[in-house]
Amino acid sequence: MKAHLMYRDEDFNLNQPLPPNEADLVHDLDLDTLLGAMANGDEFLLRVSRTALLAGLNGPDAIVYRQQVLADCMANHEVVRQIYDLVVKAVADVRRHFWFASNNSPSHLMYQSPQIIEMFVGFLKQLYTIADKQSADFTSQGWTTLFTVLKNELDAEYFSVIEEQLQQLKFKEGTLISAQLGPANNGVNYVLRDPRHTKQTWKERLGVGGRKSFSFEIPPRDEAGSQALADILNRGDNLAANALAQAADHISDFFTMLRTELAFYVGCLNLHEHLVRKGEPTCIARAEDWSPAVLSFTGLYDVCLSLRNEQRVTGNDATADGRSLIIVTGANSGGKSTFLRSLGLAHLMMRSGMFVAAESFSASVGEALFTHFGREEDSTMTSGKLDEELARMDTIVSSLKARSVVLFNESFSATNEREGSEIARQVVRAFLDADIRVAFVTHLYDFAESFFLSDSATTLFLQAGRQADSVRNYKLISGEPLSTSYGEDVYNRIGGWFE
Repeated sequence: MKAHLMYRDEDFNLNQPLPPNEADLVHDLDLDTLLGAMANGDEFLLRVSRTALLAGLNGPDAIVYRQQVLADCMANHEVVRQIYDLVVKAVADVRRHFWFASNNSPSHLMYQSPQIIEMFVGFLKQLYTIADKQSADFTSQGWTTLFTVLKNELDAEYFSVIEEQLQQLKFKEGTLISAQLGPANNGVNYVLRDPRHTKQTWKERLGVGGRKSFSFEIPPRDEAGSQALADILNRGDNLAANALAQAADHISDFFTMLRTELAFYVGCLNLHEHLVRKGEPTCIARAEDWSPAVLSFTGLYDVCLSLRNEQRVTGNDATADGRSLIIVTGANSGGKSTFLRSLGLAHLMMRSGMFVAAESFSASVGEALFTHFGREEDSTMTSGKLDEELARMDTIVSSLKARSVVLFNESFSATNEREGSEIARQVVRAFLDADIRVAFVTHLYDFAESFFLSDSATTLFLQAGRQADSVRNYKLISGEPLSTSYGEDVYNRIGGWFE
């Protein structure tokens, strides 16, 4: 059985390779804060959330499938947590009782596998009860498929049959094996038999009359005889033991996968509860095909900044449909970098099937997200800051492919205005020609102005807000590139502190 909660027809691979720029995404977008809120201190939730967030989906249909499952989870969060707790307990109990499963001899498997199955059957009954009572409250394809499978395959007849067979596998009447004589009188064709119809009559037990079977006993100290008998039992049990082991593995794999896939949604519920307590908005994103370009949002905010602060944070509104490039200029400390992080986080959250930290969000679905944010000066003085930026740019280019989004935060500003603008201009134009979309926060006026003069129809220009009294409102507005970052505001603030 499959869980059907992350994909229509495949299981979620917790060990799948993550993107090569994983470390940069985690650092630049502050993903540890987001993942920490999803995990709530649970290491398994952290691992699943990290994999799901970084290894996103590449198509609107797959995203919508997950979004609908998540919507059901949010509407029935108590039931979802009840199922998750049940599955976690099932997996933990089996591991705790059968941690010594390294012995794979047929006789050991014949003893252990029915016990594992019997333990899981108890949890399957509870799972069936929940599915039977609560399935009407779930409407997504993922949940309805899972509940339908559970109700169809785990009915009363199934439990009756499996409990009867488990009782037989305890072999209270002993183990009955048939065999034939092969070459050199060696035993061949060993078959485990049902012992229920082979009980001795009272005459046979008393030794009266004819006999249809004969027996002998191995002396307690006959080690060779005991070993020979054990070998015969292993041969006779082999086929049945393999079948039982496969059955135990099958049901164990189902519970393990259900736990893994539910963990992602429990992480989403944890994050949602954090944001709801603060009164922050969330929405289900509208995922669109890559072409034509779609990007519009209202109230988009940096979810990690919100999680690290007691107050709500300022959101931004913009429409960039049909635009392949966004350039943000304006005041220092005006919210430009925060906006860029919010945009990157929204793309990752949408592609994983999560809700998005915004009042509304619509975007084209790309295949990858890359970040090129400023770094601290190299304390070892091994290379200059511009060399380090160009080296990271080379690493990005080696992994980059069409239908990607790249976020630049004050890149190439380690050199003079003219040189930095030229580098930025050539990189961005090459990306746009390769069907790669770009958002660029910059103080390089020459770079920004050149696109304003030549590409204003396909570029969205945003300005960081600044009020007349130099106070920042952290709202971005549409407008032509600004030639100043209002550095004098910072100077005045520092000067006032010195005075």
